Amino acid sequence: MKKSVIKVLIFCLLLTPIWVSAAKKDEVNWNYVLKKQYFRGQTIIESDDIIEIEVPYRAEDPALVPIKIISKIKQTSQNYIKKILVLVDNNPMPFVGEFKFTPLSGQADLAMRIRVNSYSYIRVIAETSEGKLYMTKKFVKASGGCSAPIGNDLDAAMKRLGKMKFKFDKHRQAGKPLQTQLLISHPNITGMQMDQVTRFVKKSHFIKQFKVTFNGQSVLKAKVDIAISADPNFRFYFLPEQGGELKAEFTDTSCESAVSRKVCSKGKRYSISQIMTD
Repeated sequence: MKKSVIKVLIFCLLLTPIWVSAAKKDEVNWNYVLKKQYFRGQTIIESDDIIEIEVPYRAEDPALVPIKIISKIKQTSQNYIKKILVLVDNNPMPFVGEFKFTPLSGQADLAMRIRVNSYSYIRVIAETSEGKLYMTKKFVKASGGCSAPIGNDLDAAMKRLGKMKFKFDKHRQAGKPLQTQLLISHPNITGMQMDQVTRFVKKSHFIKQFKVTFNGQSVLKAKVDIAISADPNFRFYFLPEQGGELKAEFTDTSCESAVSRKVCSKGKRYSISQIMTD
């Protein structure tokens, strides 16, 4: 065996305990901190039978980590996924978002881009209309997503702030859920990022919540935090059985601390609507 190959094998073996240790640390943090904080006294079934996630094992950009949540059950009035919680164990603020669905969603799938600050599990916990909890998780290697630079043109980003746009799957079929994208212009400043011009850390300023309705009925409703990437792009489904108004609204906030929500300022409300024909 060549010496170069042997060196690589030794290097990998030396690193393996570090990865294993990180994963074990996450499990301790989950069982003794996060699980008690969000699901105290509740039973969670770890399984990919109800929901699963797709996420890169090694992120190319820690501030833009793509995550795709795939549901395995149909959204019917009798049984559906009504809520999904997304957590990144080792983020300064583990809470990524809480997303509420209805039968009108048609399919409780969701895709977005998030920030991952260090090697960590990403957990997705789904709650069904029957009150049962199911969890799936993936380990991701990423570092520095929450403190990654804002960019060189924050002024331009602030001028675009609040603009939204819907995009739809071109292959629309009657009676089937329609894949939809909601694109939002917002820098989603974490409160951990340094301004590249002034060299000062910018105060947090991020989307706090958003909702999507069709003819006044809820399709998707969410509470989110600093782990959502800049200029969020949410992909979801809804079931337009007839023509009507698709509407999106969001509010933002600014907080004194990147990780505490005790002192925050009320932000502004933004909205967009689009008429859909039969």
